[in-house]
Amino acid sequence: QVQLVESGGGMVQPGDSLRLSCVASPRTDEMYGMAWFRQAPGNEREFVAGISRGGTKTKYADSVEGRFTISRESHRNTVHLQMGSLTAEDTAVYYCAAAPVLPGAVKTDVLPYQYWGRGIQVNVSS
Repeated sequence: QVQLVESGGGMVQPGDSLRLSCVASPRTDEMYGMAWFRQAPGNEREFVAGISRGGTKTKYADSVEGRFTISRESHRNTVHLQMGSLTAEDTAVYYCAAAPVLPGAVKTDVLPYQYWGRGIQVNVSS
């Protein structure tokens, strides 16, 4: 069983930046791809950003391309999501997830992800 713990959420104003972190235990970087999803009230859970097992491949949702950056710290078994130019549409609960995948693969669908964090709230409001 892989445990994922998110941190770094909170309330910010439009245009601000925020950095989310996810710590996985035990180590997952040699077997799992990692991703961030988000879910707003009344909406389906949607893919935000993903990174491959080795950290060399990334994918982003069109809505966050150019604003968000996902990165992986293999030695700390930690994944980050740097979010910039935040808008009210980014308000959601953000979830860290892990999926057993082939090297270089980044999955964008919910189904492949076996392990999930409890989620962390991000509020973007004036």
